[in-house]
Amino acid sequence: MPECAAPAAAPELIARDRGLLWHPYAPLDGDAPYAVLGASGTRLSLGAADGTRFEAVDAMSSWWSAIHGYRNPVLDRALLEQAGRFSHVMFGGLTHAPAVELAERLVAMTPGGLDHVFLADSGSVSVEVALKLAVQYQLGRGRPRRTRFLALRGGYHGDTFAAMGVCDPVDGMHSAFPSLIAEQLFLPRPPAARQLGGELVADADELARWVGVLEDTVARHRDELAAIILEPVLQGAGGMHAYAPGALAAARRVASDNGLLLIGDEIATGLGRTGKLFGSDWAGVVPDIMCVGKALTGGYLTLAATLCSADVARAITASPLRALLHGPTFMGNPLACAVACASLELLVSAGWKDQVLGIERGLQATLAPAASLAAVREVRVLGAVGVVELTGPVNVPAVTRAALELGVWVRPFRNLVYTMPPYTSTPEDVATIGAGIRAAVARVHG
Repeated sequence: MPECAAPAAAPELIARDRGLLWHPYAPLDGDAPYAVLGASGTRLSLGAADGTRFEAVDAMSSWWSAIHGYRNPVLDRALLEQAGRFSHVMFGGLTHAPAVELAERLVAMTPGGLDHVFLADSGSVSVEVALKLAVQYQLGRGRPRRTRFLALRGGYHGDTFAAMGVCDPVDGMHSAFPSLIAEQLFLPRPPAARQLGGELVADADELARWVGVLEDTVARHRDELAAIILEPVLQGAGGMHAYAPGALAAARRVASDNGLLLIGDEIATGLGRTGKLFGSDWAGVVPDIMCVGKALTGGYLTLAATLCSADVARAITASPLRALLHGPTFMGNPLACAVACASLELLVSAGWKDQVLGIERGLQATLAPAASLAAVREVRVLGAVGVVELTGPVNVPAVTRAALELGVWVRPFRNLVYTMPPYTSTPEDVATIGAGIRAAVARVHG
């Protein structure tokens, strides 16, 4: 048996992987066509099954998490220093400095009023915790029938069962688990928005009609609804759909007027990705519950957090249950918390806003020419997110290989070739990403 993580040539590693490891949303007998041989800064060193090696800009930030790049010395040091003290302790009956410091930082950074923190294993788990919070809140307020959720078509909130239940009911995974996923209520996607003068704007009539549907739906179902859950301003895995902040503001108003909670799933949108520190900031609203994850540790370790208001916390504490009914084994893992503290400090000290604005401008310039391609329906950019939407499904293997040959790692899905690069990407990196995406789409789809 080889030593775990021992170096191996890419073709051998890929052959050993095949049929042994599951990969995300892939069959067991499918391929993982590329092996990671190294990573540093914004670059990945990859090897293919045919022996070809690639040096590529990571246009994906490892699914939007590695915002500071790879082998970042600040994060490396935080990890090693904490490992020298202790790597893990149970969180039941114990606390430790990294967890307390992280919670204090999150409370200070998030919109005012989110004063209480639950440290979760992953983004999906943080959503599960948020949904539990909402149901327990309503129980504590004497409304035990309020157990359902109002979500958005096109939304994505994770792969665990309750989280799947509030994902898009058609494009999500509802049909695969019909007896296990609770039936929730869904609103249409809010109207699409585009940046104009630094603001996100949408058609006023379309927005008014959407708000009317929101108000009518809540009026009819308020006695069974616990909360509204949404990804503020940008729906990620559901299609990279940017929508009007006015829809978010309306959801906040309607939730407050009807005794519902508003859950902001900021796992993808939080920590600067859209050009605001949190997506909720585009509308100037504060959710009752907020989930953060992905970029929280800079891509080093899995960690997420669920924050809630004092009102929610009081209702839980005053309820017969008193406690929030969740408690993972690795809750508050010290290694993850220490790296997250360092990542949040680096986010601020490195000037995330200027970093993201620079990427936004670069993506606008370098992706714009893709709009003239026959296969392209639309090009859109928001913060450090660039999207080339095709008129039909992407040939994922072919576009991926073509982009790699041009020095760019992308992971398209459905009809989207998109990028969410590390915030540390240089102007040259961004230009390489844009040129690679354009050329790969042109080569494969015309």
